[in-house]
Amino acid sequence: MFLYKIIKKNQKLAAKRNPAFDTNRFAKFLMYFMAVYWAAILLFLGVTLPALFEGVVPNMEPYHIMNQGFLYVMFADFLIRFMGQPAVAQELKPYLLMPVKKNRLIDTFLIQSGLSGFNFIWFFTYVPFAFLTIIRFYGFGGMFLYLIGIWMLFVLNNYWYLLCKMLMSEKTIWYLLPVAVYGALGCAEFLLDGLPISRFTMNLGEGFIEGNPLSFLFVLAIIVALFVLNREIQKKLLYDEISKVKDTKMKHVSEYKFLDKYGDVGEYIRLELKLIARNKTVKAQFRMAFIIMIGFSMVVAFTDVYDGTGMIAFLCAYNYLLLPIMTLGQVMTFEGNYIDGLMSRKESIYNLLRAKYYLTTLIIVFPLFFMLFPVYKGKITLLMAFAYLIFTVGVVFFLLLQLAVYNTRTLPLNSTIMKSNKTSTTAQMIIMALAMGIPLILDSLFTTLFSETVAYTLLTVIGLAFIATHNIWIKNIYNRFMKRRYENMEAFRASR
Repeated sequence: MFLYKIIKKNQKLAAKRNPAFDTNRFAKFLMYFMAVYWAAILLFLGVTLPALFEGVVPNMEPYHIMNQGFLYVMFADFLIRFMGQPAVAQELKPYLLMPVKKNRLIDTFLIQSGLSGFNFIWFFTYVPFAFLTIIRFYGFGGMFLYLIGIWMLFVLNNYWYLLCKMLMSEKTIWYLLPVAVYGALGCAEFLLDGLPISRFTMNLGEGFIEGNPLSFLFVLAIIVALFVLNREIQKKLLYDEISKVKDTKMKHVSEYKFLDKYGDVGEYIRLELKLIARNKTVKAQFRMAFIIMIGFSMVVAFTDVYDGTGMIAFLCAYNYLLLPIMTLGQVMTFEGNYIDGLMSRKESIYNLLRAKYYLTTLIIVFPLFFMLFPVYKGKITLLMAFAYLIFTVGVVFFLLLQLAVYNTRTLPLNSTIMKSNKTSTTAQMIIMALAMGIPLILDSLFTTLFSETVAYTLLTVIGLAFIATHNIWIKNIYNRFMKRRYENMEAFRASR
């Protein structure tokens, strides 16, 4: 416990001593605002879901329906953790040289992770939901026991995420582990009679409410097993990392010769492809994006959780936004490492921006493919999927490429994902908020004023207009960049 308190104190001091602590106040305000915004959404769900469940399934208690969806909530929680929760290994590194036993250090960080506020995020939904549905039958005692059980489930999910994250960071093949587990659960749920997984989670939730010790012991046993597994694997990987010898063997890298015929733009596309292939951070971001896209597409396609809600539009838009935000959201940040070389060539920035636009346009085909599953299941129309694609390539890309003018912080080529996330500027936060918000706002506005067909047709037309004029507005971005080139170059050098 003493070590736990010391580490918590050191983490708070490190955050305060960070040079960015007193800078970029608006960006921090925007982050806090988004946190409050999502808390409000979760709270709204917790308040409205009881009445919604009673209206849809009047012969079942709302908490039974909610408990049937444990698996879907935990899967969504698992995906969300990839975007915001650091792995234990990242937090361990600053303390490896301290005179503390490695086992004790690993245990402390694992306990810290289990007690993290990240495991209470969903309480914004479950607390009001339990208050409105459980308390009238089981009193405060039943509600309290239920919330303890819910917390234990998310602690379990926390250690499951840490295990997957740790293994996936070592070898790509371990990405098959969560795919296999969730695939097996999905097959058991939808291929077997009677939805056995939903029935099991419903009974588990009922056990929490009634205070059944077997329910708590079952979850606790899995938590302990995952904790021990995390500790042992973490210990092994830690010592492997310390004793690792750097590989100096020459590796073959494709030259992408088919791009030769596209001139300077093809050359910059080649550089972008090599950046993706060689950079560990970028590859990890892409893998993470693909996992999230597949997860969200499957949730929309094969579940009824978000039917009839605006969440389907949000998930559709978000699927298209993930990859562009990772590629265009950090435009010029990696290039800050060699900005002087880029500026020595005529119109290199202009060709680089065009290359990023064309490459990201090709990449955006992947989320379209994943969205075909909801289209096939009849959850969304093909016109909706196509409209969001065109709008993203046109309007969203237009917004994100504006960051080429305002991004002035160099991101090291060997940086971690967590470090890359800390380079956000005020302009970056505003533009990304607009990129995520405008498609949903226009969709809501158009569907309110017109039919869905007209609304998605309008989104398509707006997107096509921006696509048709992309050379014009990319040139405008380039000209604005050149006007502030000396200021930006100085900022890039200072932030290396």
